[in-house]
Amino acid sequence: MFESIVFYVLAIAEARGQGSSMLAPERQARILKELQLHEAVRVADIAATLNVSEMTIRRDIEALDANGLARKIHGGAMRLARLSALEPGFLLNADKELDAKLAIAGAALKLIKPGMTLALTGGTTTYQLAVHLAAVLEQLRELTVVTNSLKVAELLYRQQGNSSCTVIVTGGERTPSEALVGPVARLALHSLNTDLCFMGVHGLDAERGLTSPNQLEAETNAAFIESTGRLVVLADSTKFQVRSLATIAPLSAVDTLITDDGASAATREMFASRVPTFTVAPAADPRPGPARNSTRKSS
Repeated sequence: MFESIVFYVLAIAEARGQGSSMLAPERQARILKELQLHEAVRVADIAATLNVSEMTIRRDIEALDANGLARKIHGGAMRLARLSALEPGFLLNADKELDAKLAIAGAALKLIKPGMTLALTGGTTTYQLAVHLAAVLEQLRELTVVTNSLKVAELLYRQQGNSSCTVIVTGGERTPSEALVGPVARLALHSLNTDLCFMGVHGLDAERGLTSPNQLEAETNAAFIESTGRLVVLADSTKFQVRSLATIAPLSAVDTLITDDGASAATREMFASRVPTFTVAPAADPRPGPARNSTRKSS
């Protein structure tokens, strides 16, 4: 069951060292997607498609098997009978717009300074920020991270080492996106204060602002905003002009919006004029730096 999913942080460094830019969560998501289409998959076929070694795919299949998401067989993996009934949730969204999410996360990391108290909401883009953050925890001393994301919490906890990073989890009702929401989460947030809140959203609409398809998640994210000194929204270009069920907050609540360069110039201009700081992190650059990032401040 999804409740038993482990967090694939320990495989990330290994994946990057093999000449492929694909991360372990992305590979495993691809394997699960193939198993939704086919009863079984072969190690050799997946390895060739993803351009990684067969040993890497075997380890991915072993991880999926250990967590009850697939069944390891000789030479490959077999779909579980219940797989087609599972809600995709976090894992099967991990590889969507991944280049954009990595670029956005790299730009967001530059805002974090030692000693800060941070908030990270649930979602795959904020998770990528946590991956970046985990790699430099020992350089960013005395951080406190408040999160309602089970993925983020587990990742940072496993990577704490000697970093003196404190991780606070809100509690609450679990969603398919591995976030904790509802009254318990909101109550916890009302008693906390953070310097920066990094928030992922389902949609950004010029009229309705930040939106979510989950009303409880929207209410919880609104509580994150109330408890922070500065709201930084992380949204890839596919989120623009998307209006979901519940509004989290108007665009006027956003201090900084970080996105990739996939949106049209007109769309970027419109949203840049409505937030104080609008940063574009080119998705084509795997290591976004100051020279490549474009930041605009509204007058």
